[in-house]
Amino acid sequence: MKPRILSAGFFHETHTFVDDVTRWEDFDVVTDAAVLSKRGDGSPTDGFLEEAERQGFEVIPTLDARATPSGTLADAAFERFWSEFEARARPALAAGIDGIFLVLHGAMVTESYPDAEGEFLARIRALPGAAALPIFGVLDLHANVTAKMCALANGLVMYRENPHTDAKHAAKRGTSLLGRSLFEKVLPRMVWCRPPIVWAPPGTGTGIDPMLSLELFAKKLETTQTEVWACNIAAGFSFADTPDTGVSLSVVTVAPVPLAQVWLRTGAQLAWSLRERGHIQYPPVDEVVARLAAEPPQAGPVLLVEPADNIGAGAPGDCTGILRALLVHRVPRSLVVINDPQAVAALAKVAIGQTCAVALGGRGSKLDEGPVALDVTVISRSGGTFDLEDRNSHLASMVGARFEMGPCTVVRSAGVTILLTSRKTPPFDLGQLRSQGIEPREFSVIGVKAAVAHKRAYDPIAKGSYYVDTRGPCSSNLSTFAWRRLQQPVWPLNPNTLFHCRFS
Repeated sequence: MKPRILSAGFFHETHTFVDDVTRWEDFDVVTDAAVLSKRGDGSPTDGFLEEAERQGFEVIPTLDARATPSGTLADAAFERFWSEFEARARPALAAGIDGIFLVLHGAMVTESYPDAEGEFLARIRALPGAAALPIFGVLDLHANVTAKMCALANGLVMYRENPHTDAKHAAKRGTSLLGRSLFEKVLPRMVWCRPPIVWAPPGTGTGIDPMLSLELFAKKLETTQTEVWACNIAAGFSFADTPDTGVSLSVVTVAPVPLAQVWLRTGAQLAWSLRERGHIQYPPVDEVVARLAAEPPQAGPVLLVEPADNIGAGAPGDCTGILRALLVHRVPRSLVVINDPQAVAALAKVAIGQTCAVALGGRGSKLDEGPVALDVTVISRSGGTFDLEDRNSHLASMVGARFEMGPCTVVRSAGVTILLTSRKTPPFDLGQLRSQGIEPREFSVIGVKAAVAHKRAYDPIAKGSYYVDTRGPCSSNLSTFAWRRLQQPVWPLNPNTLFHCRFS
């Protein structure tokens, strides 16, 4: 008889320092048999389904709910997910299942639960028939992993790449470990360790240190220690105010806990030795744009990367710092994307080719200077749907193969082309631009609201790339945030922090 595996997905990276509240209506939700249609879309759910087929599992799907990064999750949204899941899980458990597989982010925060994934796992364990079942799953590299999560799960496997090009593969690894547990009749445990380090997202790319060396450490541990089924390096999500925000390490293992703690402490000491490499500061945007404006135009785009308005980390995507600098310095053939449904609606009846006054951006964060009043010429408009060009992109790890930007309008003002969207869209796939008739290679300067995840799409076409400091809610200066829950001291918020480890 095939092993029966109950599956669910609940995916949200929560930015607790922005004002918006994420509600159930903000999630894309598929239920029951429709979950199986995600096979082939490049998402972690696709990875689970593909490997489950190879393992010979009978999949019992419940629901898969995912929302783009945004503000604190409403308790009502969490309870809605739980009620939908519970209604499906209880009869499945009563009929008999052999294991559970979960697609999670690991940095979800609700109004009441700073460790939402831990709460979800605790509720699962409390269901009749679930207390002793193998629970495996997949987590984002930017998870704020907790001791509670690791105590309640047997094998959560994390992405290893940032940008997240391996999200599907990570889910396959986690699913294969579930198969190993079932077929070998061995139940591993998770052991967790947290050094006192918090890194902003720009310092967590895996192509360079500190994450490069840490991921190599994890792979070596898996290779040399047969009792280690998986070693995870969590960069953490520094825009979520929780007790456990920050860097952590964990192992899925059958080794004794004291031995696992020795391994984890070695990795934590490596992270501590590299902590300065993850702490990055950037020059002001006006300084960089002024320099670019004084130079001969490039034959190809130069990127202005704006981590402070990083859509992939929960920022509104409508901050105006780069737009203002491009306008002030009159940079020709420049391009920015602004998420502004209000402006799109205001331009809805303006004819293509017509020029009119409109206020753009600056509404989503009180840190921004506010809307920019411009005379713009309408170039085109569309419904905003696009298919991803890269099925292994960071965006595919979040949403699958297709994204809905909502109604979009392309406008132009003083040499600056502006794509206005109605739904904030992480700039992780060039299909976003090309679907609107915009060829990115034709521009001299492109503003990119991201930190690291844009690199797979944009770096191959870029002639240069500059990170710039702007006003926005995802600043790399973490001391600007009003921390309430974070267990301190932690570096770099407390520069005199001494190395230590917390273990599960």
